[in-house]
Amino acid sequence: MKQIKFLILLCIGLFGLSFQAQTDEQVFKEIYTQSLTNGKSYDWLNHLSNQIGSRLSGSLGAEKAVIYTKAELEKLELDKVWLQPVMVPRWVRGSKEYAYIESSPGKTTTVNICALGGSIATPALGIKSQVIEVKTFKELDSLGKDKIEGNIVFYNRPMQASLIHTSEAYKGCVNQRYNGAVEAAKYGAVGVIVRSMNLRLDDLPHTGSMTYNNLSIKDRIPSAAISTNDAELLSTMLKLDSNIKFFFKQSCKQLKDVQSYNVIGEIKGSEYPNEFIVVGGHLDSWDLGDGAHDDGAGVVQSMDVLRLLKASGIKPKRTIWVVLFMNEENGLRGAKKYAEDAKRKGERHIFALESDAGGFTPRGFSFDCSDSAFSKIGKWHTLFKPYLIHYFEQGSSGADVGPLKTETNVLAGLRPDSQRYFDYHHASNDTFDAVNKRELELGAAAMTALVYLFDKYGL
Repeated sequence: MKQIKFLILLCIGLFGLSFQAQTDEQVFKEIYTQSLTNGKSYDWLNHLSNQIGSRLSGSLGAEKAVIYTKAELEKLELDKVWLQPVMVPRWVRGSKEYAYIESSPGKTTTVNICALGGSIATPALGIKSQVIEVKTFKELDSLGKDKIEGNIVFYNRPMQASLIHTSEAYKGCVNQRYNGAVEAAKYGAVGVIVRSMNLRLDDLPHTGSMTYNNLSIKDRIPSAAISTNDAELLSTMLKLDSNIKFFFKQSCKQLKDVQSYNVIGEIKGSEYPNEFIVVGGHLDSWDLGDGAHDDGAGVVQSMDVLRLLKASGIKPKRTIWVVLFMNEENGLRGAKKYAEDAKRKGERHIFALESDAGGFTPRGFSFDCSDSAFSKIGKWHTLFKPYLIHYFEQGSSGADVGPLKTETNVLAGLRPDSQRYFDYHHASNDTFDAVNKRELELGAAAMTALVYLFDKYGL
């Protein structure tokens, strides 16, 4: 019996020595092989998308997603899995929105709209008024109250197609969606219609968060997105006749905050258990599709990072947490709660990686870090090149890991190919069938490889 135990311990020891002797290139190969031949991310996403569906904060879908992902993480036999309570906003869309352009009394053309997240409803019978088209807040200001009061403001600034980085094109026009109602209300507008944040022309309206800031309840006006095709139509019709009218009706409502959770899983570090590495995505999604790209893909990739580490025989030196954040889309409450608790406990987060740019082919990473840290990270670039990961740049990381930033740590964001992302972002076609299994698994492998390097070499 003693001899058998000795042989078992000897085999374990030899396996450990064998793994320690592996080069980084060999470890990378093992990670990618595991992900591409034995990945779990696609199956998890299938369940999140097709069995649970949309997961807007405070909804039943979000609650089911918390239960499901916690149970799946527990099946991985991690060292610890738990829920972190957080209060989140609850906004509901209500019945389907309806809108039309009226070119003359009785002659109407139906168009596709959706309420923006956080908007108030229209009156029960809807709103109908003339339309004032603008592309910038400066243009709105120049028109003033005389032209705006009593009318609907139509923000029609498109995403800039000439920009290769589509996230930059998004940033260049998203303020009209987020702050449009506040700016239009200053001049007495009765409603706001915003061109969808989408680079292609289609019939799908894209929702997203908007704000009223400190605007009193009585001064708030309803805000909706219009599809890019219908934005083009409305703009053309206005050029032909500035007196046409627009009608829209929506029944959305802001309810009281409810309790939800961040879902957290842990692999305990063997040498530096008090140094933490985080990998994550946001569990909530908008309600029009099933949130497969935004951010179901990031959630399941992050979950698979911990599974792939275990499957590849990697014994982390540092404690690695997967964090599935709640409420990124309309409040960032989960991220703020996580960062607040981490600061209160004095936890040292040396690295945090987020996936929140869709499940497309990974191209690389952007790093929010010092020049000296980036110089060290740059030396790892050659390890990723065989896997067609070429993009290593300093820049932004992700909304959920952003609150963890310190002067010394490194934050990063997975950067997949972005050219198709905004075709699906916040729209009804963000569904499971739009995600490619292999692309998703390549992203999970790339994330695991980067986490492995940070764990092995630290800062």
